[in-house]
Amino acid sequence: MVQSAYTPSDLANVAGLKSRASEILNRKRKRSLEMIRQIHDRPNIPTEVLIQEY
Repeated sequence: MVQSAYTPSDLANVAGLKSRASEILNRKRKRSLEMIRQIHDRPNIPTEVLIQEY
């Protein structure tokens, strides 16, 4: 998120909750396929970046 101009709040809009966005950013929760699609469509982040293992 830091590399793009988007904030954790932007991810919370896609994930539904700020706490869930925090878990995703801290790598405590994996991204769902639906979430990957929404993140790709809204902020237009490449899918290749979103499906990488962490």
